[in-house]
Amino acid sequence: MDTKSKILAPSLLSADFSKLDDAIKMIENKNGGAVHIDVMDGQFVPEITYGQPVIRSIRKLTSLPFDVHLMVENPELQIESFAKCGADWITFHLEAGVHAHRIVQHIHELGKKAGVSIVPSTPISALEELLEYVDIILVMTVNPGYGGQSLIPSCVRKIQELKRIREEKGYNFKISVDGGVNSETLKIVADAGADIIVSGSAFFNGSLNWNF
Repeated sequence: MDTKSKILAPSLLSADFSKLDDAIKMIENKNGGAVHIDVMDGQFVPEITYGQPVIRSIRKLTSLPFDVHLMVENPELQIESFAKCGADWITFHLEAGVHAHRIVQHIHELGKKAGVSIVPSTPISALEELLEYVDIILVMTVNPGYGGQSLIPSCVRKIQELKRIREEKGYNFKISVDGGVNSETLKIVADAGADIIVSGSAFFNGSLNWNF
């Protein structure tokens, strides 16, 4: 597998929050192509991470794209503020927004790449009406909310299905995968068709071998 065709997007969720500058330098020095930023509101998922002020303060530390993953209820209320504070790619959860197509349009109107994410229990069929319009589909391979979980093997089939649909329909979205990606599972998700690979714990503890 040629890793040059893949984007590694390490997740700051697994970094030391008191040393985010060091974490970003590590991402730059270890082939990171984007910085994955998990925004959690304590409602859609149990915990709370960080919001616009933190993203605004670290934006000046790197020119890498900020891949902002909104794990929040009512994401339509947050899109514009995250676009203004430095997000380049904005991904919201299908399960959290009723008017998903409108949210995608809004993200595009703000000049950002639009992504939609699904949790492990949501089928690919639920995305059917959006695939033509989005830039990124983020497949969660763990239940969102905590770092360090093990990849749910059945979710790999979703990556394969998305790749098949993209080829059959001629769509242009990138397939992103987030959850339980380590040196054992990296090749599995890459071979299945993932274009953007999010890794947290394995990346920051130094065990992820990106040159697989």
